[in-house]
Amino acid sequence: MSKKILIELTINHQQKLTAQFEDNVTTQALIAKMPFTIQMDNLYSREMCYRFGRGGLPIDKNVGNRSYQIGDISYWPPMGSLVFLYKQNGEIFEQQPIGHIDSNLTCFSQLTSADVKFAIKA
Repeated sequence: MSKKILIELTINHQQKLTAQFEDNVTTQALIAKMPFTIQMDNLYSREMCYRFGRGGLPIDKNVGNRSYQIGDISYWPPMGSLVFLYKQNGEIFEQQPIGHIDSNLTCFSQLTSADVKFAIKA
């Protein structure tokens, strides 16, 4: 079983969520930047997204097309997009798995954007 790293996500300086990050080159690059805050935008009424830009983060060789679960955190290499998937629409897309948020994510459906702080959970 791979090691999971606990990350605290603070939404708009108020709501705190805990994510479990997988151990891969993408998560290692994100952890090296922590703590950091980004503005994530609500896209397609199913995900919160921040675009680092193509090639913005390294990826593992296991990147491929796959489905997702509500709460998954993924990196979409074609646009360098970091996404929180909060609603399911059945789409299968190319992604590097990053981790998962176990909390209820319905709060994201009401936001057009959010400041999200990433920090290693103490």
